[in-house]
Amino acid sequence: MSYDTVVVGAGLAGLTAALRLSERGQRVLVVARGVGATHLAPATVDVLGYLGDTQVASPAASVPVLISSSPNHPYAHVPAEQLETSLEWFCTKTAALGYAGNLDENLLLPTALGVPKPSALAPRSMSGGDLRAGGRFVFVGLKGFKDFHPTLIADNLNHARLPNPIEARALELVPPSSRRGDLSGRVIAGGFDTEDLIDWLAGALEDRVDPDERIGVPAVLGLRSGDATWQELEKRLQRKVFEVATLPPSVPGIRLSDVLSSALRTAGARIVLGVRAVGARAKGGRIEAVEVVNATGTVSYPVSSVVLASGGFASGGLELDSFGATRETVFGLPLIGLPNTDRVRFAPHYFDAQPLATAGVATDDQLRPVDASGSPVYENLHAAGAILGGATPWKEKSGTGTSVATGYAAAEAILTPAPTPVSEAVR
Repeated sequence: MSYDTVVVGAGLAGLTAALRLSERGQRVLVVARGVGATHLAPATVDVLGYLGDTQVASPAASVPVLISSSPNHPYAHVPAEQLETSLEWFCTKTAALGYAGNLDENLLLPTALGVPKPSALAPRSMSGGDLRAGGRFVFVGLKGFKDFHPTLIADNLNHARLPNPIEARALELVPPSSRRGDLSGRVIAGGFDTEDLIDWLAGALEDRVDPDERIGVPAVLGLRSGDATWQELEKRLQRKVFEVATLPPSVPGIRLSDVLSSALRTAGARIVLGVRAVGARAKGGRIEAVEVVNATGTVSYPVSSVVLASGGFASGGLELDSFGATRETVFGLPLIGLPNTDRVRFAPHYFDAQPLATAGVATDDQLRPVDASGSPVYENLHAAGAILGGATPWKEKSGTGTSVATGYAAAEAILTPAPTPVSEAVR
């Protein structure tokens, strides 16, 4: 079976590219080893949180500064107006989660460790935790749930540098007897979806929270009904309630993946997980088919275009072998950001600038991977997300923003190809 586009990877970048292409009428196939990093991330869209050690207040103002100092950064290939358009489009496609925020100002949200994190967009169930205005907060833990530590969060926030002072405290609740013991985020979320846990939580909080306190709860208010549960809690308590990201797995990330995957299937795309793209059949500088290994063998999918969104080292898009050699695992593409040594030497401290921190593929302005001379390796191959080189997402707090922006831009490059130069047309 042939497709207009095969997307390799089912993380945020791959789902973004696939959905944009599908809604424009393309026949799209998504192939991936698994669900991608969405299930580990908190579902915020972090466009740019830090320039060096300086916290960014406005991504719109700071992204051009980043590009001027890092010309190989993925944002260098996404025009400013397209970056803004991609976020607006993302918000419309995830309306069920009600994203709040914009490029002009970062929200400042508490992490699972009580660190204020700059994010451009956040689901409305989380955006109420914006710390910039200060005030009083209470963080609520559930006994037996080991992926959320309210005392740690409150203590760290009380000592954090913030625009306005805050006062934070911790509160631990004992779940109903049917929900005691070692709990996981998915188990608790399932309880909110199918049981009356909201009645218990609302009742347990009603007389233990002051009227001027904002209530931070672990982001486990349901996989299917999370937004409705959050709204109902605010209505019952008559106070601002917000979800706080937990340690992985991420319930908000699962919600986001489910929303995008559902929209994809509605648009007619096919998603196949548990398979591995291993190469391509190419001719004349174009990929004619993508080779995919499944449980029974190798299948060749004829295709007009390809989006590579296989992720970085953590997702298997990049691989470092025991001899220190680094490679792109699907198409064997050239890489940038590699050390100038025969064998990789890791920096001794965790927060040092690691030699492979910016490793990945380089692209042209159509997000086509290029070789050392700057020429596209394949005319119809585009890359998006963490496979792209030139960024340090963990330090910049730019990973999910890069995924949305480049996933959208890769799709647009396929939908609206760059005009062929006259000299090439003549040849």
